[in-house]
Amino acid sequence: MADRAVVTRAPLPAVTRESPAARAAWAVRSWWLAAAMWTRAIMSYRASFVMMLCANVVVTFLDFVVVILMFRHTDTLGGWTLPELGFLYGTSALALGLANLFVGSVDALGERIRTGTLDIMLVRPAPALAQLCAERFSLRRLGRPAQAAAVLLWSLTALDVHWTWDRVLLLPVLVVCGTLIFAAVFIGFASLQFWWGEAKEIQNSFTYGGATVLQYPPTVFAKELVAGTVFGIPLAFVNWLPALRILDRPDPLGLPTAFQYASPLAAASALAVAGLAWRAGLRAYRGAGG
Repeated sequence: MADRAVVTRAPLPAVTRESPAARAAWAVRSWWLAAAMWTRAIMSYRASFVMMLCANVVVTFLDFVVVILMFRHTDTLGGWTLPELGFLYGTSALALGLANLFVGSVDALGERIRTGTLDIMLVRPAPALAQLCAERFSLRRLGRPAQAAAVLLWSLTALDVHWTWDRVLLLPVLVVCGTLIFAAVFIGFASLQFWWGEAKEIQNSFTYGGATVLQYPPTVFAKELVAGTVFGIPLAFVNWLPALRILDRPDPLGLPTAFQYASPLAAASALAVAGLAWRAGLRAYRGAGG
């Protein structure tokens, strides 16, 4: 068999050779243009879009129905009430839904490598990662974050929270940083597909599976698992740790209070690792070959 051909990339625009901020801005613009193209295509069939969006909302709501049914037989779960679980559910599902909306298409990397169509993205004058994340962008994915936001709003009205200034700030920080952490997990584990084409299932276990774990209080899990979400894959910073401060709950691991405010640091670290994984995979890629 002939050696795999090395992909020759087209010269990048001058903006991509400038500062990191300029490169980031170019990547965001590339994503926006590609997503807008797919949105225009989808909105050509508006009835289909509306039906798919409604179906997505109904299907995702069934996840919370399971939680409601559990509380027909108990008043608390791991010492947490239904509104508190609603808070955990709403924050984790909202963060996952937004990350899936913006970068979820990256899980198609393995298929593009197998079919050789990744090479097309590499020769375009736009970042390959931005193109891949915007591939087949669909607004119907708004169903999950919309449903999660509704549950979160309900939980906030049902909870008796003493809103101090830091708790008020933690709520939007939690959502933004949780979205970034899930986005990093999407990209980081998708990058494994450069070496192992079947890594998509590993990615799903840490994204969708991780979000499911975060919908329940940390007190129902073994301390070793909770510690793994703090010092390993930083999923605890999506909502568990900030929720301990917002809901005035004790930390089952007895960590310093600073950990409850460390979601921005965890998000930045996760994005840095995901970026390194993507760049390493891209350097290792040698094209479809012949």
